[in-house]
Amino acid sequence: MKVGIDSYCFHRLFGEVYPGQKKPEKELSFEDFLLKADELNIEGVSLESCFIPRFDKDYLAGIKQHLDLSGMDRVYAWGHPDGLEGGRNERAFEEMVQHIEYADQIGAKVMRVVGSSLQFRFEDHQPQLEKLSKMFSEATKVAEKYDIKLAVENHIDYNSDEILQLVTNVNSSHFGVNFDSGNFLRVLDDPIQAMEKLAPYVFATHIKDLRPVKGVPVNEWYFFSCVPTGDGLIDNARLAQILKRHSYEGFLAVEIDFLHPEYSNQEELVVKRSLEVLWGIADRLTYA
Repeated sequence: MKVGIDSYCFHRLFGEVYPGQKKPEKELSFEDFLLKADELNIEGVSLESCFIPRFDKDYLAGIKQHLDLSGMDRVYAWGHPDGLEGGRNERAFEEMVQHIEYADQIGAKVMRVVGSSLQFRFEDHQPQLEKLSKMFSEATKVAEKYDIKLAVENHIDYNSDEILQLVTNVNSSHFGVNFDSGNFLRVLDDPIQAMEKLAPYVFATHIKDLRPVKGVPVNEWYFFSCVPTGDGLIDNARLAQILKRHSYEGFLAVEIDFLHPEYSNQEELVVKRSLEVLWGIADRLTYA
């Protein structure tokens, strides 16, 4: 199984600085990120569209050429931070559909999409899911024309049953899941149980490992904060085993957001340690 990263790992360096984080002395350009990804010797990259500076054809063709030469699998990631806002944002829907073309231009066969976010998680979910099912059904028809699979992420919004409801409602081989191992824990849904339900529909991953932070209220989303893979509560090795059992074709993508205080502003260290652990997991899967 291949191993990679999501570009959101370096959100602070791109200039998206959370409260309590140190602003970087120099922001990371998108081009610098691509070179950094090459240095990590990874096999796949998920590119957050919010950090791509331009969407003209020449620029996107340049991204495709770079990734082709690097031999990297790729996911195009749309929707940060609030996606379709629980189905209420028609303008965001139009933008999402437009980005399917951009995904095609960088050579991505999977596009991560976002239905909602933690901002809307305490509202009634059923009306949201009904609206989102219609939106994703329409968008999937467009994606099919490009032979691109849309993968909805659990974005600290819905539990695994609700994500499964979306997949079932859309009912297309081109619509599935971007499985975020940490975000299920953050809505108090067991990641292993969630994977058992969703593995047949998983097209992409965000592999997080999380630990509670002493002194942070348990109803804060970052009560569970990111640590290197293997240092937290999530059995990512078992998640990978379930994915292999269901013939998962994508890569295991490290993603970090709010770092645990023990690792504040140490993105590169956390990413490298996480990759080492995931390579070990991937090797064991190969020879199992």
